Amino acid sequence: MRMELTAASQTTILKKRRPLNRFIRNVVRYRAMLLMAAPGILYLLLNNYLPMFGTAIAFKNVNFTKGIWKSDWVGLKNFEFLFGTSDAFVITRNTLLYNLVFIVVTLVCSVALAIMLNEVRLKLWRSFYQSALLLPYFLSAVVIAYLVYSLLSSEYGLLNKSVLPFFGMEPVSWYHETKHWPLILVIVNTWKSIGYYCVIYIAAIVGIDHEYYEAALIDGASKWQQVKSITVPLLTPVIITMVLLQIGRIFYADFGLFYQVPMDSGLLYPVTNVIDTYVYRALLQLGDLGMASAAGLYQSVVGFILVMLSNLVVRKVNRDQALF
Repeated sequence: MRMELTAASQTTILKKRRPLNRFIRNVVRYRAMLLMAAPGILYLLLNNYLPMFGTAIAFKNVNFTKGIWKSDWVGLKNFEFLFGTSDAFVITRNTLLYNLVFIVVTLVCSVALAIMLNEVRLKLWRSFYQSALLLPYFLSAVVIAYLVYSLLSSEYGLLNKSVLPFFGMEPVSWYHETKHWPLILVIVNTWKSIGYYCVIYIAAIVGIDHEYYEAALIDGASKWQQVKSITVPLLTPVIITMVLLQIGRIFYADFGLFYQVPMDSGLLYPVTNVIDTYVYRALLQLGDLGMASAAGLYQSVVGFILVMLSNLVVRKVNRDQALF
């Protein structure tokens, strides 16, 4: 009986050791690949996962004399600042609506530009157009703000000094009237980001097999029919991936776009104030690190939930085109 128990125990121990032995063998077998991937893994851990411990700040009343970890826990009081003020609805509305419009406009314009650039046969001109479109993406928000100011300035702006008088129109106080800024912000954001997405879609279009277009051409399909029946359907997986990634940041706003471009004009707050700028201004006034951290955690959690729900909808429609 004792021998049977001993044999059974040995079998159990061997079964438990099998996954560990298999793991060790795989590590030894792929040690060269793991060594090459080590810097990337280390960067991922330090940059993406280690800072996640900082989310505890969102639930603390940070006191630097005590230190972050010894500061008092306050529960959800830091989140009350975002939802307990009269501006909570305005900043949430602005953030969501602007980002929704940005996603739609950028998607349509970048896909259309990518399709048109793909028709440019001379490689030199195609490279020039791509570089010209991509350049604004790398410009600082401060540079973009002064470029916009050179157009809209009441005293020296191109529109007020040249364009509007040419058409017999009166000058406009652009930085004092809110009705123009939703359109201005959409135009500036599209101009800045369209090149980045356009390059991605061009790369996807280049990867489409030309035999599809040759077959369509033999069947007498026009360019528009080729785009509608071949290019767009084959671009759909890339489009869905990019849209899902943008939805994940739908509660984040481009701080430079909403703070620098309107020159932080107080008269424009009803249409330019978003979660990021609101938290920044509150942080300057109150110096509350816990509140700022709570806002960041709120944006991240909501973005994560939206990505999961959007991906679930895509999986229901077409499982193969889902992000995961």
